[in-house]
Order: sequence, then structure tokens, then C-alpha cells
Amino acid sequence: MAEQQIGVVGAGTMGQAIAQTALAAGFPVTLYDVADGALEQARQRTEAGLQRLIDKEKLPADTLPGALERMNTTTDLGALAQVQGTIIEAAPESLSLKTELFAELSAKAPRETILASNTSSISLTRLAGAVHEGADRVVGLHFFNPVPIMKLVEIIRAEQTADTTVERVDALARTLGKTPVAIGDTPGFAVNRLLVPMINEAIFLYQEGGASREDIDTAMKLGAGHPMGPLTLADTIGLDVCLSIMEVLHEGFGDSKYRPCPLLRRMVDAGYLGRKSGRGFYTYDAA
Repeated sequence: MAEQQIGVVGAGTMGQAIAQTALAAGFPVTLYDVADGALEQARQRTEAGLQRLIDKEKLPADTLPGALERMNTTTDLGALAQVQGTIIEAAPESLSLKTELFAELSAKAPRETILASNTSSISLTRLAGAVHEGADRVVGLHFFNPVPIMKLVEIIRAEQTADTTVERVDALARTLGKTPVAIGDTPGFAVNRLLVPMINEAIFLYQEGGASREDIDTAMKLGAGHPMGPLTLADTIGLDVCLSIMEVLHEGFGDSKYRPCPLLRRMVDAGYLGRKSGRGFYTYDAA
């Protein structure tokens, strides 16, 4: 069993999956969320997720009891002060929320504990600027959905990040079975800077009536070798997340090529967020 501990802030889709992945690798995990209900759902999803991996023989048959025993949940952010290792923030993609969390975490967590963010696009330098003490321990640790399956992790270095912090999270990512890549603190980092504008352009094509949603998706699957089409992928990521990333790119670069498609904005305003809401470019059965 790994000696260091993992704290996770946020029990949503990404936070739960990061916690599950850490548990599967042998780490003790403390999962924080403001809502008891979210924590209970996360525990249930974690148990089911681990069992699926066991059934597929990707984890040893005896993994589940020990993993669940190492999983602690809390609605008290102060409980993360006990974490000796790494705290991974996986809260909603809001700069104000994340800076508030990092300010609080830096005041509560031990000085040697790394403060990592799973942000998909927000500047790590800005997040580190909210830390009162030890900004050199702030770093980006961007996982991809679904976390238990996707091998890539982007490590994003803020201007303040120390070499030792990068080295420690690189080692952590590898222990979790991931392949880390080092990315500069640039808007959208690497994957989302390339991927989400492609999705945004697909939405423009659909909005203009250039092709049906099905034909757009089929074209990119068969013509570009993508495992799923861009509109299906947008629904999987979450249209609100796609919009947030496009807004960060548009603001960060000041270039009109990154302007969010009006249809994307309207769909988010309507609450059509993709799989998680049951409706996006396609409709989905309730979870």
C-alpha cells in the first residue's frame, strides 16, 4: 500500500473517479464535498466502478474491501489538514471558487502537502497567486474522463511551482498508472486547446445546417479515426465545460477564432449540458 495520502476536493464525476483511481492504486483517500448526498453517491459509484474493473480482471479480486476501508468522506474542508501527501482539487470550473478553495487549503494543509488542481483550462499561476503560503507547491494535475481508463495526465507548471513539486506529481501520476506530460501554463493547456476548438467548429457546422449531427460525428469517426464524433464527445465532456474552456481560450488569447458558438451558449443557457443532464446534442436515459 502506498504510504502517502490523497485528498480530493469535489465528489462530482471527476473527483469521484480520481478518488477511485487512487484507491485502486492503494492510497488512503479523503474525499470532500459540501453535500452529504454527493458523497454518498460517490461512494456508491466508487464501489460499482471498482467492481467493474475486478469483473474485467483489471484489478485483483480482493481489491474492494480494502479500498472501501481506505475511503473517508467528509463535508469538513478542515479534515484535509490531516492529508500528508497530495490534495487534488476537482471542483466546478470557476476561477472564483477555485481561488477561494486554494486560499483555504493553503491555510489548512501541511506545508509539505502538494496542492494540485484538475482544472481543464484555468491558469495555474492565477490559482497559485491565491495561496498565502507555499505557492511553490501548487501545480496542475489534469486527468481525463473516464479517469480509470484514460492514461494521460497533463502536469501544468505555474510560474511559482517548484521543481520538486513537479517531480513529486510526476511520480504520483505514474504510480496511479498514468502517463504524465509536462505542459506550460497556457490557456487550455495542450489537449483542450486543440480538442475543444474542433468541437466548437463542429457545433458551428451543425448550427449552419452544413451537416446533421449524426453525419458530423460519422465523418470524424471514419474520416479522422476518432473513437467518437465531436458532438457525442461534447455531450460526454459536458457542454458547460466546453463553453467554459472556449471562454478561457477567447479571453486568454483575445483571438476571435476562439469565440464560442452561439448555439453552444444557448444550449448551456437552456440546461442542455449533455449526458449529465439527459439532453445535449443527443438525448440520454436518466442515470
